[in-house]
Amino acid sequence: MRQAGRYMKEYRALREKYSILQIAKTPELACAVTLQPISAMPVDAAIIFADLLLPVEPMGFKLRFGPGPIIDNPVRSPQAVRRLKDFDPAQGLSCVMSAIRLSRRELGDIPLIGFAGAPFTVASYLIEGGASRDFIKTKAFMHEQPKSWDLLMRKVRRITVDYLKAQIAAGAQAVQLFDSWIGALSPAEYRSHVLPHSRFVLRALKGRGAPLIHFGTGTCGFLEEFASAGGDVIGVDWRVDLSAAWRRIGPRAIQGNLDPVLLMAPKPVLKKAVREILKQAAWRRGFIFNLGHGILPATPAAHVRCVVDWVHQWNWQAN
Repeated sequence: MRQAGRYMKEYRALREKYSILQIAKTPELACAVTLQPISAMPVDAAIIFADLLLPVEPMGFKLRFGPGPIIDNPVRSPQAVRRLKDFDPAQGLSCVMSAIRLSRRELGDIPLIGFAGAPFTVASYLIEGGASRDFIKTKAFMHEQPKSWDLLMRKVRRITVDYLKAQIAAGAQAVQLFDSWIGALSPAEYRSHVLPHSRFVLRALKGRGAPLIHFGTGTCGFLEEFASAGGDVIGVDWRVDLSAAWRRIGPRAIQGNLDPVLLMAPKPVLKKAVREILKQAAWRRGFIFNLGHGILPATPAAHVRCVVDWVHQWNWQAN
């Protein structure tokens, strides 16, 4: 998950001076934010500071934040899909590649993770014009304009592949494909309208020398199909027990799965939740402790540091 954010006073101080897009598009600022959690706590890896929607501007969309992402010219017709621009992310998003190179130099031996939005999540933003709870416009477009939906997903997936390839070439040592809103779909919708496109991205990145993390929320209803799309590591959220997830997807590495809300709970409650997750994973190889989604703004930074310390302490005891 993105480590830096509004729960950190250092990040809030920067945001008083710069917008999210200014930070993400300025390599020195993006690098500084990437390093903020590393300076504050002994996490095992960093994730580059960027925004999931950075690729949409070179594709021809008008993006702003107010405070959440807003796309002023969303996709609402087949003609809009056909007008979508192709571009080379190594050039069109060179700011991200520069931030990755700067961060790698500063991080030393600490690994750096790159990321991109998965085709469905990016497409849903493009159609809805921002975040959504019900994805009414997205589902209507998917079912009523299936050819245009397929074309949109094919265009987004090509850009996503090139974007992640460029991040790996710039120095990202692992990359994560975020399907943050995939849980809005039924299993049948996922199989028919999304799975082929996610699989395309993940297959195209195999053999690039960087492990692939495939993350989604709300995937409990189709976890097997989600995992079948690919990925060296499958992200799961708090809605499924780790033991059940392993039974369903087999001997794959898992990233998961603390409920971010529990990071705001009293420390005894939080500690119990972390211990339960580690107990489920103790006899498994290939487990990455993480949240089931991003850190919430009201989270006390001290709680995040405690979790990192507990995981390191108990992992040492287990070994």
